Amino acid sequence: MSQRNRSAPLNPGKSRSALTITHPNAAGIDIGSASHFVAVPPDRDDEPVREFSSFTTDLHALADWLKTCGVDTVAMESTGVYWIPLFELLESRGFTVLLVNARHVKNVSGRKSDVLDCQWLQQLMTYGLLSGAFRPSAEVCILRSLWRQRGMLLRGQGRQVQHMQKALTQMNIQLANVISDVVGVTGQLILRAIVAGERDGLILAAMKNGRIHASLDEIAKSLRGNWRAEHLFALKQALDMFDFIGAQLAECDREIEQQLKSLQIHDGEPAKGKRRGNTRNAPKFDLRAQLFRMCGVDLTRIDGIDVTTALAVISETGADMSRFPTAGHFASWLALCPGTRITGGKVMSGKTKRTANRVAQALRLAAAALRSSQSALGAYFRRMCARMDKPKAITATAHKLARLIYTMLTKGEEYTDQGQDYYEERYRERVLRQLAKRAERMGMKLVVSENAV
Repeated sequence: MSQRNRSAPLNPGKSRSALTITHPNAAGIDIGSASHFVAVPPDRDDEPVREFSSFTTDLHALADWLKTCGVDTVAMESTGVYWIPLFELLESRGFTVLLVNARHVKNVSGRKSDVLDCQWLQQLMTYGLLSGAFRPSAEVCILRSLWRQRGMLLRGQGRQVQHMQKALTQMNIQLANVISDVVGVTGQLILRAIVAGERDGLILAAMKNGRIHASLDEIAKSLRGNWRAEHLFALKQALDMFDFIGAQLAECDREIEQQLKSLQIHDGEPAKGKRRGNTRNAPKFDLRAQLFRMCGVDLTRIDGIDVTTALAVISETGADMSRFPTAGHFASWLALCPGTRITGGKVMSGKTKRTANRVAQALRLAAAALRSSQSALGAYFRRMCARMDKPKAITATAHKLARLIYTMLTKGEEYTDQGQDYYEERYRERVLRQLAKRAERMGMKLVVSENAV
């Protein structure tokens, strides 16, 4: 048998079409901190490449020049946050603006300059070789900015907790060894009393909550240390900063609540279902009801998805999934689907690509929380852990969560958990069908024992 001619095309009936101009009125912009280089088609101006400063007046002049040159589509690189003012200005002026990944538009090695970069972007955009990054609507962008600001405040508050623990350790106050959370109800009462000047261990221990398992003597013993003035001052400073950030968080929560109300397009309340406790860092208002009125579905009915995870997803994508044609496109944007590295007809790797996508990070955390869940998703996660290592199992489960979220938002259907037993029974039926087919191919018949469990 002769081997196939490797120089022949894989599909002879389908010839490769030549490059065609799809955006004749495209411009390319190389973004910088102090100035931007802009390239338009060479026949539109005697000076097709110009430099504009990053001042607002110059950005308006840039937009006016693009209008004069008949440009309607603009491609720019996502350089830091310098692209945001220009992107928003051009979008408000009616241009179609595409934000492209710098890794996807690399030029030939040795040809790297601001002028060449903007010309290369303009050429690639002219032939339709660039695709814009996903960016939600302006209203959702406001919600996204507020939620990211809240996350930054929470991280800052966490650092202050570490400063408190450091100050206590330096004084040999071993409160963290008898109380699991030094910023809980009991911990806060004791720390504030210490800052106020109380040093009696028994008096401080009497402030404990009834849920604390440690005895009064154990807590009092842990509160005997070296009360050095400099460490007490550091403790006071950390506690004051903790309170200040808490006030900032409350203000941020009010802004988030107002923005969610402006995005509501549905009426009603979410159906009562499985009770899910809110995390301590969740906003204090009824976030579940606000998200339901925005999306029309209750994402927290999915096991592993709490209100903060649901808001983390919605603040990044919005409730409108029309930009993603299928659930596969959504999973690909999240970088939760298998990679495709194929050469010579051989699959070299199916590893998912690395990403800093905040939605993917939130879904991975939600997937890891399914470890002990007695639900169908919990059973799926544990079965994946049995088949592969844990990071891959988390990615596979996060992929499943992403597809469920996409289906709920696009079809408006509520998720109903069938339970762990239902999932295990379906898995057993699939295995039996596969074994029956294998037995049939080998000329045998599979007989299920009546005593099988």
